[in-house]
Amino acid sequence: MADFQFSDARLAALYDAFSPWDGRGDFGFYLPMVMSARAVLDVGCGTGALLHAARQAGHAGRLCGLDPAPGMLAQARRRTDIEWVQGDLASAAWPPEFDLIIMTGHAFQVLVTDGELQASLTAARSALTAGGRFVFETRNPLARAWQRWTPQHAVRVPDASGAMIQMAHEVRAVSDGVLAGDGTVSFVTTYTSPAWDRPQVSHSTLRFLGPGPLARFLAAAGLAVEQQFGDWGRQPLSATSPEIITIARRA
Repeated sequence: MADFQFSDARLAALYDAFSPWDGRGDFGFYLPMVMSARAVLDVGCGTGALLHAARQAGHAGRLCGLDPAPGMLAQARRRTDIEWVQGDLASAAWPPEFDLIIMTGHAFQVLVTDGELQASLTAARSALTAGGRFVFETRNPLARAWQRWTPQHAVRVPDASGAMIQMAHEVRAVSDGVLAGDGTVSFVTTYTSPAWDRPQVSHSTLRFLGPGPLARFLAAAGLAVEQQFGDWGRQPLSATSPEIITIARRA
């Protein structure tokens, strides 16, 4: 799962085209950790691309993908030697059986309310083994990524038939607390194609947390920050870092 609910099968089939492996740094960061873990839960797994790659690379343990969007899971289930579960982390009830829980593609930011955050973090802690790790990333609010979410930065990719699909974002609201380290950004994503009779529109709201508020939410759920990085090259987290990549453990 990325920032949008790809419940429509047509859009889900395009997700990997808009987010190709070689165009994103997070998979290269997460894959070695997945390969070294015995049992892995990928929360917001989307089309399952990361778990597919892990199995293809020889992972012989348990791989489980969780996502709320049926369209995304329909793509993921093309590989049947991985567990696929429809739902969200807060409603799942796993015992402590995963050595690694991950949330890629900024999926953590779709947890907008305090209740969603707390329930999801508590569920993650409950599902971790004693030595397990919960690893995820969120955009650093101070990097102001949403300023580039404009129609001028639209992306175009071909679908399976060769028809071009355009994806364009437009920000609708930025809450007052974002630059202080805790706020939301709401935006609309519009998909258009000359092969379609009408555009497809997705409305999204993401929560941006700075390091301080993030640490407080983790601590309230019984999780402690073990390491944090500011980018996919594992550079130290700073005020200008684009990402807040967090490795947390059970406190």
